[in-house]
Amino acid sequence: MAKANYVRVIVDRAIHRELDYSVPESLAQRVGVGSRVRVPFRDKSVLATVVAVPEESEAKGIRPIEAIIGEAPVLSEQLLELARWIGPYYCCPIETVMRSMLPQVIRRAEVGWKKQLFVQPARKLDTDELEKLRKRAPRQAELLESISRLEAPMRAAQLLRETSLDNQTLRALVKRGLVELREEAVVRDPHADEQFIATSNLILNEEQTRALNEITRALHSPENARPILLYGVTGSGKTEIYLQAIQAALDRGRTAIVLVPEISLTPQTVERFKSRFADVQDAVAVLHSHLSEGERHDEWHKIHSDRAHIVIGARSAIFAPLKNLGLIVVDEEHETTYKQEEAPRYQARDVAVVRAKIEKCAVVLGSATPSLESYHNATIGKYRLVTLTQRIDEKQMPLMRIIDLRQERRKEKKAAILSEKLSQAIADRLEKREQTILFLNRRGFSTSLLCSNCGEARNCPNCSVTLTFHRHPAVAGRLSCHLCGHTAAVPKKCPACGHDALIYYGYGTEKVESTVAQIFPKAVVRRMDADSMTRKEAYRETLRNFRTGKIDILVGTQMIAKGLHFPNVTLVGIINADLALHLPDFRAGERTFQLLTQVAGRAGRGETPGEVFVQTYTPFSPSIQFARHHDFAGYFQQELEFRERCDFPPFKHAILITVRSVHEGRAKLSAETLKRRLKEALPKEFILGDATPAPLEKLQGQFRFHILIRGEAIMRLSRLVRETLDKLPFPEDVTVTVDVDPYQLL
Repeated sequence: MAKANYVRVIVDRAIHRELDYSVPESLAQRVGVGSRVRVPFRDKSVLATVVAVPEESEAKGIRPIEAIIGEAPVLSEQLLELARWIGPYYCCPIETVMRSMLPQVIRRAEVGWKKQLFVQPARKLDTDELEKLRKRAPRQAELLESISRLEAPMRAAQLLRETSLDNQTLRALVKRGLVELREEAVVRDPHADEQFIATSNLILNEEQTRALNEITRALHSPENARPILLYGVTGSGKTEIYLQAIQAALDRGRTAIVLVPEISLTPQTVERFKSRFADVQDAVAVLHSHLSEGERHDEWHKIHSDRAHIVIGARSAIFAPLKNLGLIVVDEEHETTYKQEEAPRYQARDVAVVRAKIEKCAVVLGSATPSLESYHNATIGKYRLVTLTQRIDEKQMPLMRIIDLRQERRKEKKAAILSEKLSQAIADRLEKREQTILFLNRRGFSTSLLCSNCGEARNCPNCSVTLTFHRHPAVAGRLSCHLCGHTAAVPKKCPACGHDALIYYGYGTEKVESTVAQIFPKAVVRRMDADSMTRKEAYRETLRNFRTGKIDILVGTQMIAKGLHFPNVTLVGIINADLALHLPDFRAGERTFQLLTQVAGRAGRGETPGEVFVQTYTPFSPSIQFARHHDFAGYFQQELEFRERCDFPPFKHAILITVRSVHEGRAKLSAETLKRRLKEALPKEFILGDATPAPLEKLQGQFRFHILIRGEAIMRLSRLVRETLDKLPFPEDVTVTVDVDPYQLL
C-alpha cells in the first residue's frame, strides 16, 4: 500500500459530506481506500470509512486519524463506486449506504475470532513413564493414552467430552510437560454439523444447453454482454444452469454471487450449492439474516480473505466483498423481498445489474414469473431474453382447477375453508400415499374478533388493522397485531356495547391446520409460518420430515411457495387466492399472478402429474385466468397496456414520499406544505400526486400521508426531491421518508 499523507473519509454519522484528515507517519503505509479508521469528530471519537487518498488537502484545521481498524481495507474501489451510485439514485446519504454495505459486526469491529484450545502430545510417549503414571494417576494416564493416539490436534473440549474426563486432569498433564495446549481461531460455520455429498453436473436438455451457452458467452466478454433474463417455467431446471455457469466462472478464475429471496434461502437451496462444490474446502459462504453475529463475522471474513469463491445470500449479499467477480445470479428476480424497506431503500436486483456493469461481469436474472420491469427491458432489447418452456424430463405442467367459492357458499350456506372438491382431492392423495401442500398467505387462527350485536371489531390501537386471534402456544389465546406486535387478552364481553356476543371471523394458517387435522385425523399435518418456525432449526427439521414422507399435508404461508422440490407432492391447494388481489396497489394483480404460478409449481415434480386447486371469489380475474393457463406472455401483455395508460412502471419511474407523525394534523400539514414546495420545484414533465392519507393510514402509532411522483428522468427527479427536502424544515415529531421505485404503496 502506497504511503498516505491525507485521507478523505465518510464518518458513520449523517452529516452529508466528506471530511479530510492527516495520517500520522506510523500509519501512513497501512491506510488505503476502503480502510476503516477511527477519527476525532467534534468532541468525540467516531468510526469512518476512507473513500479517497488525496495528495493534498486545502481543508483548514486538519486533525490526524487516531487508529486503523483491521488489517486490510474492507471496501473495494468498485464497491465504493457502487455506493456513489446508490446514494443519489435512491435519494439517501452515502453514509447510510455504507452502513448497508458493511455488516454491523464488521463496521463496529467489536466481535473477533472465536478462540478454542487444541490439545496434542508434547513429545513421543515413553512406555515406562506411562506405567508409572498409571500407578500414581490412572485418570491422567487414560487421558494421555487417548491424546497419544491423535493424528492431528483436537479441540480440548471435544476430547474431554469423548473421554468423560475433566479439565483438571488435562491441566495436570500440561504441567508435567507431557501435553501441549494451543489456542487457535475456529470458524463459526452455520453448516459445520452437516455432511454434503459431492454431486456432479446433470445432463442438460436442448433449451438448458442453449441458456448455458448464452451465459458462458457473457462470461467470455462481459464488457459487451447485456444482462440475461432467464425466463423458465417452474421445474425447468434453472438451478442446474446456475450451478454449471458458476463452475464455468470458477474455471476462469472468477468468483460468483447467487442472490435468493430470504424466504427461499432454504436448507434445500444451500445444500444443492454446497454439495455441488463440496470438493473445494470453504468454497461456498452463506449470508442471511438468521446468522448469529459470530457466524456473520466469520462468513464475511471468509469472503474477504479470498477463501470463499461463491456467495449465496439474501439481498445484502450483493455487497459481498468478493474479488475478481465473474457472475451474479439473481434467482426469483421478481421477488419483493429484494427491495429493502428501510434506508437505503435499494432494489437488490437493480443494484446487481449496476454492480455487474462496474465489475465488468455477467449477470443473470432468473424467474418463472419475471417482474414486468425486467420482462419489458428484455422486450425492448435492454436485456437478453432466454426462455425455458419445458419442465426437465418432459414432465407436464400441473393441471390447475378453479373453484368458485361463491357457488360453494350457496351450497353450504357458509364459507367453508376446504371446498368439497379440494377435500376429496386430499383424501385421494392420502389413499395413494402422496403428499399435499395447502397455501394461505395469512397467519393466525381467526383474522378478527367481532361483536355480533354492535358490529364493533377489536382493532389495534397503533395501526389501522384488526387484531388477529392466535391459539399458538407462544401467544396462546391472545389477540395480536402483525404490523406492530401489539398483543391483548381476549375480552369476555364487547368493550363497546357490553354484550356477550363476540364471534371469531375469518381464518389463517392455524385454523386451516386445525380444520384439516379434524377432517383427516389419520394424516400427519404440519404448519410452516412465522409463528411455528421460531426455533432456528424448526424450518430445516420440518422440510426434512416432509421430504422423507413423515408429513402428509403441509400448511403454510409464502415461505413454502418458492424453491422447494418434493417429487411426491402431487396436489397443491390455494385456500384463498383473493387475499392480495384487491389491495390498493397497482402491483396487486401482478403479485397474485406470480404467487399462484409459483405455488402451483410445487406440484407434479416427480413421475406423477400434479394438480392445483385454486379457491377464489373472483374466478374471472385476469391474474387467476392467465395463471390457470400458465400464460405469462398473455398476462404480461394485458398488464403492460394498463400500466402504460396509467403512467406506472415500467413506463415511468415512481417516488413515494411518506410523511408520518403521532399527531395527525402535523403530518397532514407537513405533507401538504411539502407537496406545494415540490410543485414549485418540479418541471411539468413529472406527474405530482396530491398529499393523501396512506391506504394503511395509521401504523405503529403514527399517522401517515403519501405523495406519489412519477417521471422518466429518475436521477434528476431524485436530486430535485432531495434538494426540496433539504430546504424545508419539518417539526421534530414529523418524519419524512423517500422510497424510489417503491414496491409497497400501502
